[in-house]
Amino acid sequence: MKLSEMKQWLAAHDVTLTKSLGQNFLHDQNQLRRIVAAGDVQAGDKVLEIGPGLGPLTELLLEMGAEVLAIEMDARLAAFLRERFGGEPQFHLEHDDALAYVRRRRAWEGRKLVANLPYSVASPILVELAQAETSPQRMAVTLQMEVAQRIDAAPATEHYGALGLLLALRYQSHGWFKIPASCFFPAPEVDSACLTLVRRETMLLPASSERAFCRIVKRGFSQRRKMMKKLLKADWPEPRLADAFQCLNLSPQIRAEKVSLEQFVALTRLLTAD
Repeated sequence: MKLSEMKQWLAAHDVTLTKSLGQNFLHDQNQLRRIVAAGDVQAGDKVLEIGPGLGPLTELLLEMGAEVLAIEMDARLAAFLRERFGGEPQFHLEHDDALAYVRRRRAWEGRKLVANLPYSVASPILVELAQAETSPQRMAVTLQMEVAQRIDAAPATEHYGALGLLLALRYQSHGWFKIPASCFFPAPEVDSACLTLVRRETMLLPASSERAFCRIVKRGFSQRRKMMKKLLKADWPEPRLADAFQCLNLSPQIRAEKVSLEQFVALTRLLTAD
């Protein structure tokens, strides 16, 4: 769907896009094809698309031979999508709040997420999917560039934090590319990027320890300027923390922003050991 066709449909149906729903539609065909390529979409793939809008990305996914489960919150757009793609046997639509939907459904084995995510809920959606009982095989998503940088950040850098670590436990980043604001309608006020995450073949922690890892990470970053060991005292006794930090050669004064993924994993193993 070209930009002119988008504007024509919106005007004909007197539809005003809602900023709170993150309705900035990506219309540039080159960028849409790059996202499909980042998702490594193949014929027969089962793809989850969140926030399809008027369906320009949906169209490409179906052309590739993928089976698409689209989740659209806006009733007006959901009705349009049913009319446009209702005859496609590979197209399935849920008119629902995407964040609520992914919180209810915890099994995504064999699926890929390929989507221009609503920016207001992009981070919690990614975390929910990453922490599902069976998480998607691959995620290629359009986000605010700042969020993509946070997810892809290295320790001791400006953007490094809890979000990147919560995703990195199960996923490896394959990088991101910038998408200019002019490729969207209406143009967003922030820079955008497409980020690719691929699920690790070998998990870093057993499933039984993942919740503890998340608690350690969130607690450690709850007050970025405070020493991590002091913050963790809310959940673990001082002697056990002291032993774990000493074993890992972590300074008692270290802040979470200086602690690597591997160190967080090792700390989780020590603090959850019998």
